[in-house]
Amino acid sequence: MKPDDMRKARWPRWLRRGPMEMAAAILIGAGVLMLLQPFALALYTYSFVTTLAGTALFMVVSKFPD
Repeated sequence: MKPDDMRKARWPRWLRRGPMEMAAAILIGAGVLMLLQPFALALYTYSFVTTLAGTALFMVVSKFPD
């Protein structure tokens, strides 16, 4: 492949592994904070779903190219 073709074949910068892994880690952290807070029942209710979504996203994103 020519360098011009390789540049076109690359994924967008925001879809690469680094930024998406960071977003997944932030989502996991938000879910844990939602689980540990004692004030809002709605946040506690959705904490497991948020943590699970972040974990699933992290597993998928870890397969993305650098």
